[in-house]
Amino acid sequence: MRRAAIFTLSIFAWQSLQAAPPERSVSPSRQFIIYGADPALRGAVSELAEQTKANLLAALRQRDNWKTPVLVDLRPQQVNLPEIPLAALRFSQTGFGVKLQLDLTISQNFDPSLVERELLRAILLEMIYRNEPHIIPGTAYVEPPDWLVDGLLAFAPGRDRRPLIQALSTVDKAMPLEEFLQQRSGLLDSTGRVLHRAYSFALLQLLIDGTDGPARLARYIGNLSRASNDPLADLKAQFPLLAGRAEEPWQLAITRLSSLQRYQLLTFAQSEQRLDELLRVKISDANKPAKLIRLNELTQHKTSQNEKMALSQLSHDLLLFAVQANPVLRPVVREYQQISTLLARGRRSGIVKRLVRLDAIREKLNARMRDIDDYMNWFEATQMKDGSGNFTDYLKTVDQPQLLAPRRRDPLSVYIDAVANQF
Repeated sequence: MRRAAIFTLSIFAWQSLQAAPPERSVSPSRQFIIYGADPALRGAVSELAEQTKANLLAALRQRDNWKTPVLVDLRPQQVNLPEIPLAALRFSQTGFGVKLQLDLTISQNFDPSLVERELLRAILLEMIYRNEPHIIPGTAYVEPPDWLVDGLLAFAPGRDRRPLIQALSTVDKAMPLEEFLQQRSGLLDSTGRVLHRAYSFALLQLLIDGTDGPARLARYIGNLSRASNDPLADLKAQFPLLAGRAEEPWQLAITRLSSLQRYQLLTFAQSEQRLDELLRVKISDANKPAKLIRLNELTQHKTSQNEKMALSQLSHDLLLFAVQANPVLRPVVREYQQISTLLARGRRSGIVKRLVRLDAIREKLNARMRDIDDYMNWFEATQMKDGSGNFTDYLKTVDQPQLLAPRRRDPLSVYIDAVANQF
């Protein structure tokens, strides 16, 4: 009789464990309900979700008036199912209204930037369909435009926008706005994605800086569920500054953002490279092709009129470059500027000795900076608990082919993958 009671109790206990709901955490605003994983990871995802929403509401200058919760399911990566995507956003219509669910696969190479991007897409999707609770099941939903997601991520406080500005500074002619709005960032290579984020940030900055920009952007997001097949026309309907010739303010926004590169200090290596380029003086003679001459070569003969004009231009360029050069090299740049001014005036006394001394100083500085770089790399590799993140993109690029490569599904390959995942 006792054995029967124990057996019956064990059955009920097993059934209760099977029926017990998975552990979950609810974010402070109660919009995000996170399932799975451990409490620490659920708390980190909750904090990231709330911060992402706070950044969006700050950009739009809106209050938090959410209506549909976002379910976040954290799932461990399974070696025997490598085809499962790292992130999947599901949007559906149930008998109780709209349902938003974000499935995240947790692995060793867990990328917080990917999680932030998917959380932002879920928040934007809730805003798009906030006032349309009754949607016919099976209706294809409108996703937030790629430029809007990339622009908002770059617009968030504390982001390093220098790579975006550098990407724009290398472009000779900006892409037309209509062509840019048709781009899909997921189909671009790494360089194209950086440039796409730069364009996205420039467009978002242009729209927000306009008259009632944040309010108009919020209305634009709210009307995306009724968007047409012409994204430029949808933008013009909400933003008067694009109603006329949209290319003019667009090109101006790109130029304004790319010009910020000129006011940022260069690294020592960049300053050295730029200085080498400037010291190769371009001489143009009538009816002859232009030629490049090193500055020290101009001290060996009497300068011609064309050479004096080139030296005057060099003096002007070095004067502007001194503002942007690395502070370690600024005294050297200033002295080169003074030498080019004297040579332009036909004065060569003592110039050769000064150039020899400057070459020696630059050589010593280069050796010292290499030693510093070697020490910093050693310190980061052996002493720092956390990396600087300077090589994150490179490591992702190296690992990407391995992640995208198809895996064999035979029993032996599955077993080897399982062993490799453990070690």
